Amino acid sequence: MHVQVNTGNGMQNKDTLDRWAQEFLNESLARFQQDITRVEVQLADENSGKKGAADKRCMLEARLTGHEPVVVNHHGETQDEAFRGATHKLMRALEHTFGKLDRHVHRARDTIRKDPSAVE
Repeated sequence: MHVQVNTGNGMQNKDTLDRWAQEFLNESLARFQQDITRVEVQLADENSGKKGAADKRCMLEARLTGHEPVVVNHHGETQDEAFRGATHKLMRALEHTFGKLDRHVHRARDTIRKDPSAVE
């Protein structure tokens, strides 16, 4: 899974941020790793240097193999809070997405109830 970090509006992108984001997302999304090709991270300070509550925004976009991308946003007072909140939202969104796909796959399977020899 490739992680691409982009920053804007007064936030600096450093190698340490890239490495930390890569490690954190790989650990957090480990169970979805075979289904995700890339995660794009967008970090921005919406007030551009002014102080304010929840002015840091993190947008995560997970590119899925064979499916539409999943996108989440989270606002926080710090860059770390916004990033961790967005990661938590992305995990829930992926659980929901893959859970729905699993339910549809299970419906297409034959069940034991349809096998007359299994009833005897």
